[in-house]
Amino acid sequence: MASLRQLEYLVTVVDTGSFTRAAEQLHVTQPALSHQMRALEQSVGGPLLERLPRAVRLTPMGRAMLPHARAALADAERARCAARLASGTTAGELQVATVYSVSLGVLPPALRVWRRDRPGVDVRLVEFRHADELRDAMAAGEADVALGPRPDGWPGPVRPLGVEEFVVVLPADGATEDDATGEVDLATLADCAWVHYAPGNGLAELVDAACAAAGFRPRPAVRTEQTAAAPILAAAGLGPALVPANVLPARFEGRVLRPSVPVRRTLVAYTRADPDPLTSAFIETLVAHATV
Repeated sequence: MASLRQLEYLVTVVDTGSFTRAAEQLHVTQPALSHQMRALEQSVGGPLLERLPRAVRLTPMGRAMLPHARAALADAERARCAARLASGTTAGELQVATVYSVSLGVLPPALRVWRRDRPGVDVRLVEFRHADELRDAMAAGEADVALGPRPDGWPGPVRPLGVEEFVVVLPADGATEDDATGEVDLATLADCAWVHYAPGNGLAELVDAACAAAGFRPRPAVRTEQTAAAPILAAAGLGPALVPANVLPARFEGRVLRPSVPVRRTLVAYTRADPDPLTSAFIETLVAHATV
């Protein structure tokens, strides 16, 4: 049977890409590391890693085992944190997964309150480009809680946090009659070149869907991976951008208009099973303080 230590060795070798670097990170000798990896491979009945001259590569068996190894290590860490919490301590590490835009606009107020109330609990934040990547990472055990769009068919607990509104950002100059109403019909921007998001970013799909509903396909002037960059580029005159309202700073200089047909998405917090006390407390903090 594989031990947690052996699983940790496997994950570290994969993450570092080297037996030498993994041994250094784990504070063990390289022969000891190699011995434990051979023992793990014997216990599962086949090779997990292919030793190349300057790297290591997962075998098909290794690729199948890796997500379960990560999940087992994450479960062990959650067990340790829950035990420490139950003993009256407020120390440990909380692993939070989310998508880029949410970490920028929604999470900071909740994290500020969490840090104030539980300074002994570290937060490890893992960010993903797309909600599907977030869902897969959560299913693989890479975090205690995920925060993002509602995942389809999720088997575990899901806690609604609120509805995120999207707005259109335009340059500060060149005011139009739309400014009087504070709304804009996306169809009137069909001939513009847009500030768009990079392929693979979940917001790119959202923008395409909103524009398709208005009867056109947006023509990109520029694409960005960074949610925070989109409103700045739009305000600078590169084209309209559709952005979450909560990412805009207080003194933003661009023109901000609501789509006449609202563009929204529901955000939730979700976990794989009944959350431990630490994760439950964090979710309650999200519900109370996240800016949605």
